[in-house]
Amino acid sequence: MDRPAQSAAARPAKATTRALGAGLALALLATVVWSGSFVTARALHDSVPPVQHAFWRWIIATAAVAPFGARAVWRQRALIRRHFGYVTLAALLGVTIYNTLVNQAGLTTSAGNMGMIMAASPVLMALYERLGGARLGARRVTGTLLACAGVVLLVSKGSLSPDLAPGDLWVVAAALAFGSYSALLRRRPAELGGVTFLFATFVLGTLMLLPAYLASLTLQGGFTPSTATIAPLLYVGVVSSALAFFAWNKAIAHIGPARAGAVYYLQPVCVALLSYAVLGESMTWARLGCMALILTGVVLASLTRPAPARVASSAE
Repeated sequence: MDRPAQSAAARPAKATTRALGAGLALALLATVVWSGSFVTARALHDSVPPVQHAFWRWIIATAAVAPFGARAVWRQRALIRRHFGYVTLAALLGVTIYNTLVNQAGLTTSAGNMGMIMAASPVLMALYERLGGARLGARRVTGTLLACAGVVLLVSKGSLSPDLAPGDLWVVAAALAFGSYSALLRRRPAELGGVTFLFATFVLGTLMLLPAYLASLTLQGGFTPSTATIAPLLYVGVVSSALAFFAWNKAIAHIGPARAGAVYYLQPVCVALLSYAVLGESMTWARLGCMALILTGVVLASLTRPAPARVASSAE
């Protein structure tokens, strides 16, 4: 009698461990892929206007997801209408605003700065989750603070008065938008499929960008298609949007925004390593020390024991 009861009790724990592992892996995949987006934003800053960069990114992303998402959206159209306000807000924050602000920032700040400042968004994710009633736990709070301290030291280079470019303020706004979008994912209706949600937000977010895109065409003119412009747009459209957003949304569903946000602190580390490998930027001992601090914080914040799961209601 005791052994079957113990086996039954062990199954939910194993399932929780598997979900934690899958969620962390998906969050890491999205974080690594997004690190390259800051490089492309900076690379295209003098050839593709920011709004046009964002618009074509989402056109490509929508086309990439369409074979999987269009039919799903049609099947769940009544459900989308019922939750239209929620889906529209998610599209506005995650599609229309977030990447457009990052592209705008790329005009006047470096890819490294963008990646490091964006790492502030997990603080907002954790704050939203705490306001929602979640218990973060002492180890997760400690890990978040350690990772945040590592990011601050990395950005400021140890100075109490860091030299910030004007574009850094655009990145701060982008971090607020992304943190809010990630927290909003936690409230996604369970019956709304992941691919359905992704495709619907891509379409709505692109439509909301259309007026700004037309204004940019009128005032700034278009850009010249070439290998140097099309290849980065394909990367951010297919890999950094379709793949990474799907992975991030699934990660939030598995482990929540606070724990996924802890993994997101690895982004400045990824950007620094990428800039070292691709651009030949220096790797100092101080930078390595900051990275070690961030990694320690991420491990503490993301691998804490999850809180006991509440009993799901029939509505869930």
